[in-house]
Amino acid sequence: MSEQVRLREVSHADLEVFLAQEHDPEAVHRSNFRPREPEVFLRHWKTKVLGDPSNFVRAVTVDGELAGNLVAWWEEDRRFIGYWLGREFWGRGVGTRALRLFLDQETTRPLHADPFAGNTGSVRLLEKHGFRRTGTVMYGEHEHVMLVLHEGD
Repeated sequence: MSEQVRLREVSHADLEVFLAQEHDPEAVHRSNFRPREPEVFLRHWKTKVLGDPSNFVRAVTVDGELAGNLVAWWEEDRRFIGYWLGREFWGRGVGTRALRLFLDQETTRPLHADPFAGNTGSVRLLEKHGFRRTGTVMYGEHEHVMLVLHEGD
């Protein structure tokens, strides 16, 4: 039987799970993202993520269990998306189903994403949903792939 992947609004109670997921060593390695201290993480989520009405933020659940999150936000004149799933949900098709649901609701196009180049799973996931590579960008010494989803892709 297939697992039920759903999206719902994020609650403040979800943030502790998101914090733990951000501190998972394998996730840190794959994403090349330095985990934040708890107070910095919580302040960021409460003010910049949940506190900005222009953001579109959803929690991902699998059979009712919190699995991760998806977020769309503005950086100057470009709309970006990002996501994070707990390691126990990797490799089960959860990301594929959750991203499809999210893209059905987040209809702004073009939509950008810039995963770490070494995170081949994330790059493949985005390409599977129609994102196209437009180049690379350096963040410090680390290369990220710039991908864009256009209307009709």
